[in-house]
Amino acid sequence: MESSILDLKQATVLITGGTQGIGLGLAERFLAAGSTVMITGRNAGRIEQLAQSSPRLFGLVSDISRSEDREALAARIEEEFPSLNVVINNAGIQRRVALPADSAPWSEKQAEIDTLLSGPIHLNSLLVPLMLKQARPGLIVNVTSGGAFIPQVFAPIYSACKAALHSYTVTLRHALQDTPLRVVELTPPAIRTELAGPGATHGAPLDEFCDTVFVQLFEGMETIGFGPTDTPEFRQLIEAPKKLFAASARRFPIETYRSPIKG
Repeated sequence: MESSILDLKQATVLITGGTQGIGLGLAERFLAAGSTVMITGRNAGRIEQLAQSSPRLFGLVSDISRSEDREALAARIEEEFPSLNVVINNAGIQRRVALPADSAPWSEKQAEIDTLLSGPIHLNSLLVPLMLKQARPGLIVNVTSGGAFIPQVFAPIYSACKAALHSYTVTLRHALQDTPLRVVELTPPAIRTELAGPGATHGAPLDEFCDTVFVQLFEGMETIGFGPTDTPEFRQLIEAPKKLFAASARRFPIETYRSPIKG
């Protein structure tokens, strides 16, 4: 396997949900480091506006909750950005409604599930083979939440999806262990963004969060928290199952990804 050092000046980065909040904050930091960055979102006007801010920033209109959009996005990346080696699955929505009060039509609930869980799983399955073709260091970041480990009663479907994405992330890391692709789980606490709706002001400062975790993405960490999701108690909650998972994985050997041999 080649060196695991990722050259940010040569990196090609895809960030879903990159038009605001955490996604945009990380995009700005990758751009400052010299990377080529693609951001996705549903607002064409917003994407066009942001793309004008840098010649290395490209906006792709895409709804991550739709399978046809995910397939079209992957096809476009393979054609126009085949050097892709960093994927950040960040797009998200959060419906804050208690289970007994949730009378929304199923289509609304399904859209939340598809955005938070189906989207990143499907997109990774489409893009990992492309990333492995390069046989160079790469990074997949799945953005979960503190709610993946401690369910948030005010956002039950969101928490369930993030818990499932955490489980998938552990298995994806195992499947890519013999390749140059690292898998990182980013577990933000409440951050001062509009995830919970326009005008939301609670949570940690966005810039402070992005400044801190951006550096940690390249330090070999498997799981990155911040504030309440980076306490000794929370880290213990994350670390405790690792030995059990490793033992289980040895009992059930499976096929894993392999990198093409260069030359």
